[in-house]
Amino acid sequence: MAKGAQTATAAGGKPGAGKLKGIFADGLYKTNPVTHQVLGICIFLAVTNKVANSLVMGAALTFVTGMSNLIISLLRKQIPTRIRMIAEVAIISAFVIVLDQCLKAFYFSMSKQLGPYVALIITNCIVMGRAEAYALQNPPLPSFLDGIANGLGYAAILLIIGIFRELLGSGSILGFTILSGAWYPKNLILLLAPGAFFTAGFLMWIIETINPSAKVEEKAK
Repeated sequence: MAKGAQTATAAGGKPGAGKLKGIFADGLYKTNPVTHQVLGICIFLAVTNKVANSLVMGAALTFVTGMSNLIISLLRKQIPTRIRMIAEVAIISAFVIVLDQCLKAFYFSMSKQLGPYVALIITNCIVMGRAEAYALQNPPLPSFLDGIANGLGYAAILLIIGIFRELLGSGSILGFTILSGAWYPKNLILLLAPGAFFTAGFLMWIIETINPSAKVEEKAK
């Protein structure tokens, strides 16, 4: 979380363009939910074996995080502190249920592939974490952008891992053959859960090598 953004908005002032850019920079890269905070591991283990799954799940989590942050921020002064987590779960659940029903109605094959993992967004620590640490303390616009930024940061990692795993695991991307089986032996372990761990660890190592100063800083308590 951008400390400057939270300080400015917590006082009720309108955030400037620089603060809003800082919110996006934090969510997308500086404190990326996966590479720097190691959150949401369960979902990316399960769905990143295909690029299509990664795209849909990334979009779904971005939608839920952004919209839940917006509504929670709008209601933050009306939500009693003692039941705030119940209220957060109820709001998040409403968006997840709508999303799940839309997938079943308009993209049933993808709904079957993702299975229970769409419903698990309700308890995803990224969604709950941004609601608790940011939306409850900041105005609607910064909270909405914070949710979108963190969702996009998560979606970007899902997509990168999905491309790597599907390409090297099955030799194709989105059903189009890239690496012919005539000369490329498929690395099927990448399509299994261990493949997600290997790929994520490799990606985190690359990011930390490029920018070793980008460490997690626990600023929201």
